[in-house]
Amino acid sequence: MGSAAATGPSSPNERSFHEPAHEPPFWEPWSRYLRRLVLGAAYALQPQRIALLPRLWQMTLAYYLSPKNVRDHLPARPTYYTNWGLAGISDDLGVPALLHNYAQGLFPVCHIGPMKWWCPSLRAVQDPRNARVGRTVRRLIRRHSFTVTMDTDFVGVMEACAQPRPGKTPLTWITPKVMRAFYAAYRAGYAHSVEVWDRHGRLVGGLFGLAIGQVYFGESKFSRSSHASKVAVAYLHRHLAAWGYRLYDAKWMTPHLAETGFVAMPRDDFLSLLPWYTSEEGHVGRWSVDPALDPADWSKGWDVASPTPPGAAPHAA
Repeated sequence: MGSAAATGPSSPNERSFHEPAHEPPFWEPWSRYLRRLVLGAAYALQPQRIALLPRLWQMTLAYYLSPKNVRDHLPARPTYYTNWGLAGISDDLGVPALLHNYAQGLFPVCHIGPMKWWCPSLRAVQDPRNARVGRTVRRLIRRHSFTVTMDTDFVGVMEACAQPRPGKTPLTWITPKVMRAFYAAYRAGYAHSVEVWDRHGRLVGGLFGLAIGQVYFGESKFSRSSHASKVAVAYLHRHLAAWGYRLYDAKWMTPHLAETGFVAMPRDDFLSLLPWYTSEEGHVGRWSVDPALDPADWSKGWDVASPTPPGAAPHAA
């Protein structure tokens, strides 16, 4: 595997090497499940989150006491609790529900119990046309240090993202039921992955997310080699910009995201953009790397600080 600009496998046989013919048996050993229960409970008791506990208990109790045919219906106009934006509980992770809920600004994150859905008060967003590609990443791409593909090993990327990170608490929201949900969305053409391979053919970095209309909702990324995930992000941004995507949503705002060019958008502003952007024509189906879209030679196409509303004319750089 030589060029960082190489496309994904060109034949079905090559692609099937990484894509199973049937849904993989997503599962976790009992030891990992018990560890997740303990660490998930400890996570909920953190000082910055403990204010949510009474509401969480109330919503969880109401969920289990509700009839099965209505318990998984999220409220049409949810009330958002605390700045974390807890909006409701629903274990319906089918593709139609996933697409509908994301288009409403909700996303699932949960360590234990039924799935919780969130919409924080500040949303980390970026116009893909404004993406920054650092010098180190440009140099790695020009030196062909990695091969980059898209939608070639979606399962491998998800499983890698779910693995414990060195020096971090071994707790993940990417549980087997989340993997099953996003794998179904991948098979339907809405979830996508970017893979980064080293010269020995090993998967050393990548990311995955959900694309609806002209919005890309980032889920997670991983790196087993220095800057590998940054290379994946650079390729993703370059293609999203070329394909006309208007918004990259990274969920909760963090200092790291701010350093990489994301801006904090108030919830109301974010929700006002979604009906427009998610209803526009997107890039549905399998993605592949376009060799003509090289992030190493890419300059930002627009000089705008944040995503513009529909119909607004962007300023040329």
